[in-house]
Amino acid sequence: MTNRREVYDRLTSLRLHQQHGRRAPHKPLLVLQALGRLASTGSSELPWSQAQEQLSDLIAEFGPASKTGRAQSAAYPFTRLRSDGVWTLNPDVPMDLVGPLHAHDVVGRFEAPIEAALREDSGLLNKVARTLVESHFPATIAPDVLVAAGLDPDRVLHAAAARVTARRRDPGWRAEILQMWDRQCAFCGYDGQLGHISVGVEAAHVRWFAFDGPDSLDNGLALCALHHKLFDFGAVGLDTGLRITVSVAFTARTDAGRSVYDLHGRALRPRPGAPVPAAEHLAWHRREVFKGEPLAA
Repeated sequence: MTNRREVYDRLTSLRLHQQHGRRAPHKPLLVLQALGRLASTGSSELPWSQAQEQLSDLIAEFGPASKTGRAQSAAYPFTRLRSDGVWTLNPDVPMDLVGPLHAHDVVGRFEAPIEAALREDSGLLNKVARTLVESHFPATIAPDVLVAAGLDPDRVLHAAAARVTARRRDPGWRAEILQMWDRQCAFCGYDGQLGHISVGVEAAHVRWFAFDGPDSLDNGLALCALHHKLFDFGAVGLDTGLRITVSVAFTARTDAGRSVYDLHGRALRPRPGAPVPAAEHLAWHRREVFKGEPLAA
């Protein structure tokens, strides 16, 4: 029987296909989806007919922008996860090809010893899910990823588990970022306080901490909770001239939602002499997070 530690290590040490340093959350998203099915149904069994649509949605929503077709994007992790020794397909088909997956109605699932260990230990399942989501996504959108994968974020994120990263966060970074941006959102100017405490204004990494983003003043912005989440989802970003960009993929109908459009083209106004986000961090966000193209000028 595969032991608990081995299951944890194998599922959280996936080999990722990273070209030119790009994010590649495809396998982790598939594992999270399979964990969600296991938690809800008692089986990780995932037919390609369902995986194609559901996994494609996960990759499109939480992965970097890509020109690869939806079915092909899902076929890569669905077939390649076998190489990590945690996933099996029935019947077996070649790597990466969408046609055989359709033709044979292929079903994927965790290897039997791994599935058995996870089924018997919900704490292990939650610990694996927490490690994966914290390793590949910021805290602003981690709950959304878990819900989309069919997992309960309260159970997963509040499970007793060690933090997944050996890097230590700078405990003073948040206060320094808020102070540098005058304790107001760099995008909309929101500056709510309750007594002497800023409420709803957060320190946001431009390059995510999970992807080697430093706790430095040139990698941070003060953003309200709404714009922090939109920034981490890739709905809004910054161009090389420190002007706010809104993605063409973002849509809204109400006046409140459409107010996001008004941000497009607005220049940041940092405190005089304060560090602004470094070009290398901005380039990473545009490449790895921002969705599609910006709105027309």
